[in-house]
Amino acid sequence: MFSLMSIFSHDRCRCPNQCHCHGEKVQISEDEFKKWVMKFDHNKGGRISRTELRDAIKSRGGWFCWLKSGRAMGEADVDGSGFIDEHEINCLVNFAEGKLRFKIG
Repeated sequence: MFSLMSIFSHDRCRCPNQCHCHGEKVQISEDEFKKWVMKFDHNKGGRISRTELRDAIKSRGGWFCWLKSGRAMGEADVDGSGFIDEHEINCLVNFAEGKLRFKIG
């Protein structure tokens, strides 16, 4: 978890690998992104729920995680099942590039 100081001072930033708490996008491949998201599949069902997606966003120090996870589900959950499965994850990739400070490619 990031302290308020890490948000304002790069010297005190505790971000893993690349800094993302200062608005910079994290460069990651599509496969790496998918593997990262699936780490939050707590029940190992092969699909991501809104709660699991919220946990993923929170792990990056994101604010308003409940709101962002709801918006992501709205865009990525094409069939309305309440989960993002392997067929819908590309929609989540698009959302992550636009709203979650990832540069995927």
